[in-house]
Amino acid sequence: QVHLVESGGGLVHPGGSLRLSCAASGFTFSSDWMYWVRQAPGKGLEWVSSITPGERFRYYADFVKGRFTISRDNAKNTLYLQMNSLKSEDTAVYYCAKDSRGLNRGQGTQVTVSV
Repeated sequence: QVHLVESGGGLVHPGGSLRLSCAASGFTFSSDWMYWVRQAPGKGLEWVSSITPGERFRYYADFVKGRFTISRDNAKNTLYLQMNSLKSEDTAVYYCAKDSRGLNRGQGTQVTVSV
C-alpha cells in the first residue's frame, strides 16, 4: 500500500529556511506526479506545489512562488520541498501527497514560523 513519510519540519524565524523530505513506498514513485499540500491552523488543505515524474515541469501556488522549490530523487523514492524566505503565514502542517487535493497523503510534518 502507499506509504508516505514526511520529515524536516520545525520552528524557524521569519526569513529562515527549511527543507522537507518525503520518503515514498508502495507504488512506482518514478512514474507518478507528486504534490505538497499544507493545512494551516483552522483552515482546510491547500495545494502548494506539484512536480512531474521526470522533474521536467514544476508548479507552485502563487503564495510560495519564488520562495519554495520542489524536487525529487527517483532513485531514492524521495520528494523534497526547499522553503526559503519563510513567513509567519507559512505556518502549517505540510504533507506530501499523490494527488493535488491531498486525499492520499502522509502523516505530515509541522512547520512553525515565528519570532
